[in-house]
Amino acid sequence: MRGNGFVEGFKSQGFRLQGIGFAWSSDRVLSALNRWLPWQRALRMAADLVMLNTALAVGLALDIPFRIFAEGGSRPITSYQQLIGDHWTVLHSNFWIASLIMLAVMYGSGFYTHGAVYRRFKLPMLALDVALFLLAFKAVNTILFLWVPRFSIVALAFSFIAAETMFIGSRVWSKLWAKTIRSEARILHRIERKVRDVLVIGGGGYIGSALLPKLLDQGLNVKLLDLGLFGPDPIRKVLAHPRLKYIQGDFRQVDIVVEAMQDTDAVVHLGGIVGDPACAVNESLTVDLNVVSTRMIAEAAKAVGVQRFIFASTCSVYGASAADSFLSEESPLSPVSLYARSKIASEKVIRSMGQDDFAPVILRFGTIYGLSGRTRFDLVVNLLTAMAIADKKITVYGGDQWRPFVHVEDAATAVLKALQAPLDAVAWQTLNVGSTAENYRILDVGKLVKAEVPDAQLLECVDNADKRNYRVSFDKIEKVLDFHPEWTVSKGIQQVIEAFASGRIKDYKDPMFSNYKFLTDDTHSRLVLAYSNWVKDLLADNSPVPTSPMIRTPPAESWAAGALRAVRPFARTTSSLSPLHAREGIYQGRA
Repeated sequence: MRGNGFVEGFKSQGFRLQGIGFAWSSDRVLSALNRWLPWQRALRMAADLVMLNTALAVGLALDIPFRIFAEGGSRPITSYQQLIGDHWTVLHSNFWIASLIMLAVMYGSGFYTHGAVYRRFKLPMLALDVALFLLAFKAVNTILFLWVPRFSIVALAFSFIAAETMFIGSRVWSKLWAKTIRSEARILHRIERKVRDVLVIGGGGYIGSALLPKLLDQGLNVKLLDLGLFGPDPIRKVLAHPRLKYIQGDFRQVDIVVEAMQDTDAVVHLGGIVGDPACAVNESLTVDLNVVSTRMIAEAAKAVGVQRFIFASTCSVYGASAADSFLSEESPLSPVSLYARSKIASEKVIRSMGQDDFAPVILRFGTIYGLSGRTRFDLVVNLLTAMAIADKKITVYGGDQWRPFVHVEDAATAVLKALQAPLDAVAWQTLNVGSTAENYRILDVGKLVKAEVPDAQLLECVDNADKRNYRVSFDKIEKVLDFHPEWTVSKGIQQVIEAFASGRIKDYKDPMFSNYKFLTDDTHSRLVLAYSNWVKDLLADNSPVPTSPMIRTPPAESWAAGALRAVRPFARTTSSLSPLHAREGIYQGRA
């Protein structure tokens, strides 16, 4: 450190110590001084000087009552008054020599440089150092200072006890105090911050388009980071809301993510490729979007200081499980698809980021159904209902497989409740999202659809049966979040039927309604190339290279923290976007 005014003045003047064959700048002198005597060591030395001289004073003070007791008070009172004066003379006459002896003994023994012997035998070395100091002090006091009274053996003994007590006590106290400070810091970090500003990543899809209106209705300020693959239609109803800021960009770009997280209390991460068939289209892309990006986003959230981090997982992680009992959040996982494995990997990545002020919540959604801004018809309830209406056939493969079902509106409500719940109730929790009563066999779902569309034919096929089979308990989320879904599968089937009848849904086979079909269309290539578009923009940019030094991330610093440090000084508003970000598209809701 380069602390005091003299040192700073010395540095600011730029003095150079010049001599024959060398020249030292003030920076080099300060660096050398700092290596030899850092300010922490200087503070320890000063404290030890005070303690040792105080110990000498205590020894001399206790020497007087000891003599009175030993001599039975036989001396006249004036003799003891003279003794007090002699002790004071000893104390102030020997202050500087005692201080120098102490520094020499303790520095030489490795007390301040933390030598190997000291690190291994701290307490014995401390006792030895104090004893050596007192013996050396006694010798010097006896030999050199003949004109002052002598330091008695009794006073030395009392000084030794006092010094040991203060040295050991001060170090024990410092450790206890440091532990207390760290504990209080953790408590302060965990003090719940009211959620006012929320970033929703991947919020332009199935769940996100149902979640955004709920967040805005609660008076929250919402930022949406989404690539916009499905266009503006899924979120058109809220696009003009004054408390919604839409950032159209790729969440694989760390600078966009970090900038979007500025002044944010919570992050809801819904982004990624969802569904077994869709994830199988391009495994590398799935891993990149579902796992690698999740790690980057979570690390960025930690670096920025986001307290709540909601991650969308799936009950598909239970995979091919025995359905004779209900599965809880602690049940073994048995994934059968890349989609499920990618979610498990993401959960592990998030859980590895232990930090008191970073409180992730993992929500494992059941099989979702129902309508939202971007409805899907590649999910069993919606698909079977659409097939019954449009094709007059309800084709069920297998049929005995169990699934837990949850309506998209209830899924969005679960996210909202996780944001609003007390932090201590949800921090680091994994919650299944659904209702225990809404576990059905696939064939039973077909029968429910048949009951609502009686003119459709129910067909059972044993071929190509889905291997997934899991019946899930949702007792934990009911207890933790007081979560009680409002929808049932039967009501969801009726909702889809009404959407067809009203003309809201015309062609359920449109790729827009299926993640798999959407990815196998030209969207797949656009998604693969989206991350490289900004590179192409830079390659085409012929503007001059900035002459100021670029910010480098120290090796020991996490890359997410480094990105935060690099981006924060250049945080932009919508009125001062770079051409690159203007092309990415950042929109501010308008009243």
